[in-house]
Amino acid sequence: MADKKYALVTGGSRGIGRAICIALASELNYPVLINYQSNIQAAEETRDIIVAGGGEAELIQFDVSNGAETHAALANWKDQHPESIIEVIVNNAGVARDGLFLWMENDDWTTVINTSLNGFYHVTKPLMQDVLRQRYGRIINIVSVSGVKGTPGQTNYSAAKAGLIGATKALAQEIAKRNVTVNAVAPGFIETDMTHTLDEKELKKLIPLNRFGKAEEVADLVCFLASKKASYITGEVININGGIYS
Repeated sequence: MADKKYALVTGGSRGIGRAICIALASELNYPVLINYQSNIQAAEETRDIIVAGGGEAELIQFDVSNGAETHAALANWKDQHPESIIEVIVNNAGVARDGLFLWMENDDWTTVINTSLNGFYHVTKPLMQDVLRQRYGRIINIVSVSGVKGTPGQTNYSAAKAGLIGATKALAQEIAKRNVTVNAVAPGFIETDMTHTLDEKELKKLIPLNRFGKAEEVADLVCFLASKKASYITGEVININGGIYS
C-alpha cells in the first residue's frame, strides 16, 4: 500500500495552476507536486504559500512538451519516493500563440499542440499504471472555452484543447472500471497573466455574468472533481465561463 498520495499539477507556478495547487493542498490535504518549466521563482512562491498555510509541496521541473525530459523527471521522483503514488493528475500546462491561421507559423502551431495535447500524453501515460493498480485516481485536464466552441485567432489553441477533450472522453471510458475518473474543466475568461493583455472592459460585455472569472473559482471546481464527492462523474467537460458559452 502506498504510504503517501500526491497530487501533481503541471504548469503549477502561476495563474490557474497556482490556485489549483493551493486549493488541493488546503481543501483536500494533498502534498502537491508543483511542476514548472523555467520560472523557479514563481514555483517557489507557490510552494511557500502552501507551506505557510500548513500544507506540503515539492517542486518538479520539466517541460511537458518534451517527452524524454518529462519521463526522466517523473522516473527520478518515483525513485526518490518508492512508497508514494501520484493519484491526482492535473494537466494544466498550456501555452497560447495566437494569430490568424492564414499567417500562422509552423512553430506557433507545433508549440501549442505539443504543450497542451502531447503534454497530456507525456505526463499521464507514465503515471497510469500506479492509479490503475491501486484502483483509485483522478485525472483532470484543463481545457478551454476555445476547445469547446472554437475561438477565431486561436485555431492552434482551439485544436489542442479540442483534442484534449476527445482524449478525456475516450480515456474515461477505458479506465472507469478501475475507479479512475477523467474529466475536463473548460474555463472562459479568467483573470491571469495569460489574459492581462486583453481588453477586459470590452470583453466583459460578452459575458452574461459581466466579469472575468477568478483562478480560485476554477480551482474550487478542480478540487471538487479531485475529491471523493465526484466519484460518479467521468468523461465530462465542465464549463466555467460566466455563461459566455453554455
